[in-house]
Amino acid sequence: MSRSADALPTAMDLLAQLEAGAPNKVRANLDAFHPDTAELVLGWSFADVVGRDGIDLKTREMLTVAMLAAMGTAPGQLDFHMRAAMNTGVTREEIVEIVLQVAVYAGVPACMNAITSAKKAFAAVD
Repeated sequence: MSRSADALPTAMDLLAQLEAGAPNKVRANLDAFHPDTAELVLGWSFADVVGRDGIDLKTREMLTVAMLAAMGTAPGQLDFHMRAAMNTGVTREEIVEIVLQVAVYAGVPACMNAITSAKKAFAAVD
């Protein structure tokens, strides 16, 4: 599949909406692994999927938080997306409700991990 030349800049713009400073930090991390990683991973995930019409960014971040919390295997990503969710307008109360929902459908251990990430995100905005 051929990717458009503007996929990475589009992805970087979207990432900047999620958290100030994130594009440079994420790009540097991925480039240190391999120079094509940012284009392949971010271009696909953010430009082609997250950037699609149909679901607003706030809702996408709520879904992302719920899925990452339920997975329980990506704490760094969950920490980032907790903050990103709040940066897109998700309230503390909404995060609490998402985390409690995780307890019902993914289990208490996943909920406990999500509580840790939520508390970090709450502290970051205080």
